Amino acid sequence: MVRKLYSFMMVTLDGCYEGPNQQFDWPNVDAEFDEFAIAQLNDTDVLLFGRVTYEGMASYWPTQAAREDDPVVAELMNTLPKIVVSTTLTSADWANTRLVGANVAEEIAKLKQEPGKGLAIMGSSNLVVSLIGMGLVDELRVMVNPVVLGGGRSLFRSTEDRLPLELLQTRTFRSGNVLLTYRPA
Repeated sequence: MVRKLYSFMMVTLDGCYEGPNQQFDWPNVDAEFDEFAIAQLNDTDVLLFGRVTYEGMASYWPTQAAREDDPVVAELMNTLPKIVVSTTLTSADWANTRLVGANVAEEIAKLKQEPGKGLAIMGSSNLVVSLIGMGLVDELRVMVNPVVLGGGRSLFRSTEDRLPLELLQTRTFRSGNVLLTYRPA
């Protein structure tokens, strides 16, 4: 059985994953979202990040503030094995993190063949687009938040080709968030 590689990305209604000045203060997070996030992490064996997202996550989740704010998610984020894909980083110091700088397709394909739960790309839009191009992403989970920023960075800004998708599932949250789950067609 091949493990599924999925991406999870939070976006605004206008398709941005961050504001014009890299703001990420808009996600609509509540108890229902936290339950979803914990369930998703419990079904995941390995987290994958690109460099920029990794640096943001590694600067937050190991902190005391993260452990006080969201203890269950912080514990999962800090203990799950992590891979950061980067050709510029020389080290990855966050607990349980391995750096992959070359042979990315081979490394990910090998991980997918191992027994276990899902592999998750958190954020990391450039990595998602790159791995889709390699035929390695099985599922795209896009959480649309009920906010319009009017500017920012588009989720698929680095996509050069059309990417047809098949809708697998939708889930509406009381907060107004909507989870759209697709697979590359």
